[in-house]
Amino acid sequence: MLNHRGRRDHRDRDHHRPGRAQLTYRAGWFYRRAPWCAGWLTAAGWAAAFPLVSGLGPHRSWGAIAATGYLAAAVAVLVLPWRRARSWSVAVALLGALALPLLRLVLTGQGQSEVAVIERSAELLLRHGTPYLADPHTVSEYTPYLPGMALFGLPRAVLGAQEWPARLLGDARLWCAAAFLGCLFAAGRRHRPALAALTASPLVALPLCVSGVDLPMTGLCCLALALAARGRPGAAGAALAAACALKWTAWPAVAVVAALLAATAGRRAALRATAVALAGTAVLVLPGALRSPGPMFHQVFAFPTGRGPLPTPAGSPLPGRLLADLGPAGWYAAVTLLLLAGLAVAASLVLRPPRDAVGAADRLALGLCVAFLLAPAGRFGYLALPLLLTLWARSQARTAPRTGALADALTDPRTDPLTDPRTEVAPTPWPAHSSSPMTSRPGRAASKPSSTPWPPVCPPTRSSSSPRTSPAPPRTTRPSPSR
Repeated sequence: MLNHRGRRDHRDRDHHRPGRAQLTYRAGWFYRRAPWCAGWLTAAGWAAAFPLVSGLGPHRSWGAIAATGYLAAAVAVLVLPWRRARSWSVAVALLGALALPLLRLVLTGQGQSEVAVIERSAELLLRHGTPYLADPHTVSEYTPYLPGMALFGLPRAVLGAQEWPARLLGDARLWCAAAFLGCLFAAGRRHRPALAALTASPLVALPLCVSGVDLPMTGLCCLALALAARGRPGAAGAALAAACALKWTAWPAVAVVAALLAATAGRRAALRATAVALAGTAVLVLPGALRSPGPMFHQVFAFPTGRGPLPTPAGSPLPGRLLADLGPAGWYAAVTLLLLAGLAVAASLVLRPPRDAVGAADRLALGLCVAFLLAPAGRFGYLALPLLLTLWARSQARTAPRTGALADALTDPRTDPLTDPRTEVAPTPWPAHSSSPMTSRPGRAASKPSSTPWPPVCPPTRSSSSPRTSPAPPRTTRPSPSR
């Protein structure tokens, strides 16, 4: 519409501007979907880098398939309705980054050397009663795990690898994944969406597809922390015993769980959990140790720390590894720093013990991170274990404020939290301010007497001699002439 000067009226320009409801809807759309989309795109970039920079075949195969799955998950978050976008994107990521790569690697026989080591140790356990070779000559013949890890290779030793069903069901990675997911499910049943998203992330999907060795121990540590936070020392000790029988990396978790129980349930509960953990570990480890003590010591303790006859393949340039490369003096310096760091973490457990699962997971992650950095031999991939513990604890923590109603209002353009009658308003002890003398607090209190006055007012007593007085007429005021 043109005015008398031939210019378009400003009301027509304002008519084409987005209204308050549209701006609110756009803000809610961005607030909801942007973090999920950014997370899946970051995972896609991480997976796409493996075919370019990695020299390992299983990692390159996983990266090529997982990158497509994460991109599809990002598209699902942007396209689908919000009530289904998160769950469907997680399902797409689980399918594209976990299920399909794992199926392809298992059926084609690709995997890291750890998978073959576990399956061979199970065959040795069935034949000779010990999972360790007496005289290994190559690195692939070493078994740097405690006897409990051989249990995940028993399906392969029983089923064989002739037909594809046997190759699929006998692979050790499937049973490691089953143990890990079962422990996470038992540790937090009320947070299944968070657990599914954590499982679909590259932090879990990559090691689960290519090796799966560290995941059972990680799941058992998470389960032990969750049980200790619930005040169940016996079950927490049993979970710790199972974890300590797999790898000696889980041994620091015993001290953390004991400190958590001592701070929340008392010293008796801490001692009970420690006793159960030590007794269970001894029952699971001592038979193999007594059967072949020498090979077990050299393959489980000396070889991973760089003191074996063969060099360990864990040669990432971490601080402890750099010190150990300087010679025997550097190796002893790295071990000394490692022991001092362990004493510092132990002192923190005594002085300021954790009081919940999040604090205990953070303390355990800190100790493991320092141990991996200062160990004479290590890999960058070992640092995924402390990060996984931290993220798991955050995913299980309950948030105090709930912003679902506000976010739903931002998402729906028809809903305004200020005008929607469905929005609940907290009651106030007095009504809103009003300019009317009869609706204000003093006026309403005077016009509406209370049914139960306090303190009770007794009517005045009138003597017979006192004269009866008539009530005074109401006082009226004349309006001023100015009115």
